[in-house]
Amino acid sequence: EWMGYFLLYESMLNTVLYARDKWLRPGGLIFPDKAVIYLSAVEQEQIKKERIDFWENVYGFDMSALKEVALLEPVVDVVDADSVVTNAVPILNIDILTCTEEDLSFITPFQLRANRSDYIHAFVAFFECAFTRIPKPLGFSTSPHSMYTHWKQTIFYLRDAITICEGEVISGRIECRSNKKNERDLDIGLEFNFEGRRQNVNKRVEFRLR
Repeated sequence: EWMGYFLLYESMLNTVLYARDKWLRPGGLIFPDKAVIYLSAVEQEQIKKERIDFWENVYGFDMSALKEVALLEPVVDVVDADSVVTNAVPILNIDILTCTEEDLSFITPFQLRANRSDYIHAFVAFFECAFTRIPKPLGFSTSPHSMYTHWKQTIFYLRDAITICEGEVISGRIECRSNKKNERDLDIGLEFNFEGRRQNVNKRVEFRLR
């Protein structure tokens, strides 16, 4: 299987596309043939304290410089479905029979609507793959609401929590491209704007999945 964390990590799909263009006969099939990445937002106050804020006081030592490094790297782990605060929206939809390597670098706008009043500590991404060209189409999901998979979910922690009320919307865009020095790594940018009853936020954050 070619799927990596965040679907695209380690650029393994590129080799599938190379093999497709070189050897697949007209009318040939690829399994799976469809894939979608989704983005949502979650409340993770306690987990963020353990993973990120921990560096502010490590057994009495201030190691906040490492907190800055920790914030740059997405975390791959299981997200509790109960921590999901917003809907999930697709940010990349690919047909593996027809897509190109250029399609795997993308910029996608998004809008996430809160399904309850809560704090947002991170954005979270997951993906689905489908086998649509068989008599009984099937697929699988790495969503927090689905059964565990070894791909888990990809978590993008924010420096400061966002206070959001039910029905409010976070708008923004996400950018993804292979790192210039190591094409197996991904450079991911998140730009978002939020105007709510309790808080206004306008930010851009950069991550590197490696």
